[in-house]
Amino acid sequence: MSDNTNSKVVLTTKKYLAEAKMRNHFAVIDEPVNVGGDDNGPTPVEYLLTAIGGCVSITLRIYAERKGWDVGEITVNVSQIKDENGTHLSEEISFEKEIDEDQRKRLLVIAGKCPVAKMVKGETEIVSSIQ
Repeated sequence: MSDNTNSKVVLTTKKYLAEAKMRNHFAVIDEPVNVGGDDNGPTPVEYLLTAIGGCVSITLRIYAERKGWDVGEITVNVSQIKDENGTHLSEEISFEKEIDEDQRKRLLVIAGKCPVAKMVKGETEIVSSIQ
């Protein structure tokens, strides 16, 4: 079975302004003014952080539903941290409703199983070619 997900990105002639198409959806990518862009949209890194947060929250919701747990709204705040140790990502996950310690431990393990997080951790090969 082949399951191809696709995003086509075209960098316009307007410096760093890119237009992306995913299925029937469109998004704009740009860089902030302080690095030469026009700030017409989120940066590629901001989209990546958003993809991780979206994937983690959906993965947690699917798991909680299967367990019959009502956790309410799920908030995932994903940040890129640059410090003396290099660059890493931070995920802060919170639930609208109270969860117990066993649920907390299980949900933290499940958060790491989201497909986007696994890609970012280097578990998916990227094959590049120039057409």
